[in-house]
Amino acid sequence: MSNNIDMATIELNGDKMNFLLSKKDFKTGSRGYHAQGKMMTGGKNYQINILVVEIGSKPKEKV
Repeated sequence: MSNNIDMATIELNGDKMNFLLSKKDFKTGSRGYHAQGKMMTGGKNYQINILVVEIGSKPKEKV
């Protein structure tokens, strides 16, 4: 059992926020991680979407 936590840190206008990444199998067949949430900086709210796609993880098409 692994205790690793996958997260991404976004820095926007000097403010930083961590987002927890969840494993994801994309509809295309690729694998990776995703996260989403909201972040306030400079008196404004932003919606954050993060996609992390493993290059080469999509299965090769059979000819």
